[in-house]
Amino acid sequence: MRALRILREVAVIAAEDTRRTAHLLARHAICDARPRACTQHNEAGKCVALVDRLLRSESIALVSDAGTPTVSDPGGLLIRAAIDAGIRVEPIPGPSAVLAALSASGLPTDAFAFVRIPAS
Repeated sequence: MRALRILREVAVIAAEDTRRTAHLLARHAICDARPRACTQHNEAGKCVALVDRLLRSESIALVSDAGTPTVSDPGGLLIRAAIDAGIRVEPIPGPSAVLAALSASGLPTDAFAFVRIPAS
């Protein structure tokens, strides 16, 4: 429910696949939003404009096709640019708190390992 509220409230939705995101938005009657492409092919070029909007106090939601943005999906460059500009990045957690924290950390997400605390 929180994710749907955020999608209704943000100024911009940056999406890995605008068609899939548009379908999600339509399904939940979020009609005012028009997702903008933020793919592995155009992310570097979009970062400056998106961070500029964030610096003007606009809000942006980053949506991936399936899974967590930045973890095997685009978004890492945008997150890093936002953090470097002093902008707070807030993940909307799914089933994994570890992936939510990693996705908003600005750390490289192309290779990581999570090892649980060993049981005693």
